[in-house]
Amino acid sequence: MFKNVLFQLHWFFGITGGLVLALMGITGASYSFEDEILRALNPQTLTVQIRDTGMLPAAQLVEILEQRQGSKVAALRVDLVDGSAARVSFAPPAGQRRGPSAYFDPYTGELQGEVFGEGFFDLMLDLHRFLAMGGTGRQITGACTLMLVFFCLSGLYLRWPRRALNWRTWLTLDWAKKGRAFNWDLHAVFGTWCLLFYLLAALTGLTWSYQWFGNAVNRLLSDNPAAPRIERRMASSADVAPVVDYDALWASIRTAVGPELSLINVRIPGNVGLPATVFYLRKDSPHDRAFGLLSLDPATGQVKDIQRYEDKSLKAQLLTSIYALHVGSYFGLVGRILMMLASLTMPLFLITGWLLYLDRRRKKRQVRLARGVLQQDDSSGGWLIGFASQSGFAEQLAWQTAGQLQAAGHSVQVRALAQVDEAQLQQADKALFVVSTFGDGEAPDTARGFERKVLGSVCALPGLRYGLLALGDRQYPQFCGFAQRLQQWLDAQGAQPLFASVEVDNADPAALQQWQQQLSLHTGGVAQAVWQAPVFSPWTLIERELLNPASQGAAVYRIAWHDSGQAQWQAGDLVDVLPRNGHVAIEQCLSGLGLQAATTVLVDGLQEPLRQALASRQLPASRGHLVGLHAQALVDALIPISVREYSIASVPSDGRLELIVRQERHGDGSLGLGSGWLTEHAELHGAVSLRLRRNAGFHLPQEPVSVILIGNGTGLAGLRSLLKARIEQGQQRNWLLFGERNRAHDFHCREELLGWLASGDLMRLDLAFSRDQAHKVYVQDRLREAADELLEWVEDGAVIYVCGSLQGMASGVDQVLTQVLGRERLDDLIETGRYRRDVY
Repeated sequence: MFKNVLFQLHWFFGITGGLVLALMGITGASYSFEDEILRALNPQTLTVQIRDTGMLPAAQLVEILEQRQGSKVAALRVDLVDGSAARVSFAPPAGQRRGPSAYFDPYTGELQGEVFGEGFFDLMLDLHRFLAMGGTGRQITGACTLMLVFFCLSGLYLRWPRRALNWRTWLTLDWAKKGRAFNWDLHAVFGTWCLLFYLLAALTGLTWSYQWFGNAVNRLLSDNPAAPRIERRMASSADVAPVVDYDALWASIRTAVGPELSLINVRIPGNVGLPATVFYLRKDSPHDRAFGLLSLDPATGQVKDIQRYEDKSLKAQLLTSIYALHVGSYFGLVGRILMMLASLTMPLFLITGWLLYLDRRRKKRQVRLARGVLQQDDSSGGWLIGFASQSGFAEQLAWQTAGQLQAAGHSVQVRALAQVDEAQLQQADKALFVVSTFGDGEAPDTARGFERKVLGSVCALPGLRYGLLALGDRQYPQFCGFAQRLQQWLDAQGAQPLFASVEVDNADPAALQQWQQQLSLHTGGVAQAVWQAPVFSPWTLIERELLNPASQGAAVYRIAWHDSGQAQWQAGDLVDVLPRNGHVAIEQCLSGLGLQAATTVLVDGLQEPLRQALASRQLPASRGHLVGLHAQALVDALIPISVREYSIASVPSDGRLELIVRQERHGDGSLGLGSGWLTEHAELHGAVSLRLRRNAGFHLPQEPVSVILIGNGTGLAGLRSLLKARIEQGQQRNWLLFGERNRAHDFHCREELLGWLASGDLMRLDLAFSRDQAHKVYVQDRLREAADELLEWVEDGAVIYVCGSLQGMASGVDQVLTQVLGRERLDDLIETGRYRRDVY
């Protein structure tokens, strides 16, 4: 919870104050080398010839300057070493804080004229400190500086990897990434590089933004924190100018500082009784702001107080050096350059932050659009539509059903069954249930709580009339088992069916059309176009890589396709493949039947060769009952091949769709139909019919929470897509538990996983290779060994994903989770979507 709140504040402040901080960064960088740039642009004005005769005596110099300006000198800044023009500030007119200033030649007293570019740097400083808005701008820049401190600290916390001592995790940028992943890398890695510079600039800058902060820093660092802070005030007509003996001042300064004196900045008080203050640098000063301070009697030059920089404690030296720390000059020329570069980088965080924010908004908008423009009615009247979905198809149909009802003028409520209780059922007059069955007769994970709490209770429903759409797969013995249990319970409670339940096998369009027709009869609406799963389209097979050469187990391949580049899916989604029979199997089928492979037949109204038609039909092992059939009768007698479902192992930004498929072999050694087609028979660079299927129950959460990924064998495919998406999002709190036979041969995607572990994108990797030791170790055993860490991650809000074999692995993981977390806690994770499974 804390991490999520911190993340929300991080992006909210980022889009709020990011533009101001970007402007402050650019203007601060522009101002960094003001003196050097002005000197390069104005060599005749800001450089003077060093004369052997030395500088004019101070009194004579001041006299010349005052005569030429017609005003009293208020301050002098003279460089005694490098031939720079000196600068004089004259007394301000009454009621003003500052008077005019000018550059002059300390060897002749001549004024040097205007300096080109000085106005530009004045504007940069005004924008940097006040946004050219005076006091209001100062408050804005101060607030944004506080935000910058928050960004540094919260960003460090949000990014903190488990392998915190691995410098590559913190500081290296993966230039191969693209899209959101690359934007996140730019934001996080460059943020880490700049973090100390930003903290230094922000904390020192706050001393000028807020007086309370400056006073606190003064009390913390000063050797004499109780000393009052001298406030500068505007000149007044009542002020009496003091008598100043400049020659005596100069002599006292040289005597007090010694021959190493290199620069002095003398400030003359505006009234009698106040000391003259002199800030000075020595040739051996550690940086350009390591000023010593002299207080002198302006009339006699007597030294009243001297504060040498080298005599101060370290903390007092830091207090004196706040500006040098702010601009980086405390660390010399290298420090100034690095601080300037960090400041110039500030707009990068505005740009990447906005890109990441807009990407999140786009994804949230896609979720809302997926639900359509349906307006729910939370009143007790209208239709209640409950859905139970494992992959997301039932949820999709529930919303489509709601849209059809609303179009006919009915009010609707759409609820996941996990959100439906007995009270809602008793209040409803009419209800529709769209439910899928998971595996062999089980309820979808999110509906297990509903089955336990509601279907296990007695609840009189004599006034409820309902319709039921059941989704399933006839290859399982308990086809639509959960839907049938729901119907039996409803009937036992006295509910009346509106029509016979509609059972759908693998998104059968005819059954879905029957559901729509029943709805139109009972709601008065018009049946819409047939709801169908996404259509198949040709994808080009571009790569087939054996992942486990020399393995004791069946061969595992990584297979890749690409299409026109328009297809989009989310991590966790599925793909349906239409497999085909290989040429050898077709020839064996036709052998002895007396039929020619080129004979034309009709398939779904289209003419095609018998060879092509048989490629899409289930070929029986025994062909005795087919002897004597003509070509068309043969095709009509054979059942079409059903689709094969696989977890997608890649993300759209990879530019290709990847699967990880294990070859299945029958008892006679022949290859399984689906895996054989994908791993051997389908031609490389040829077309394969695929369709993408949304699997909402296995998508990543919207919130930046931790994830625990558990799988074995080819179950790595679905987990790999989730990991890739997490890395694109910049989420590094990822824990993978993966199991296979032997480490030497079955460590699929080894280099990729170890690379993510080294970079910190994968925080933890636990491996279980069952055949590498005498006692077999499985992934559920690794999970049990890490019970304490599992509890810690779950307490921190982690979402658990399981992908792989239902028998053995998934059931074993479920048992361990029950032992460690308790059945009630695990059921709560299931119902809240924090325990998600894609198993087979």
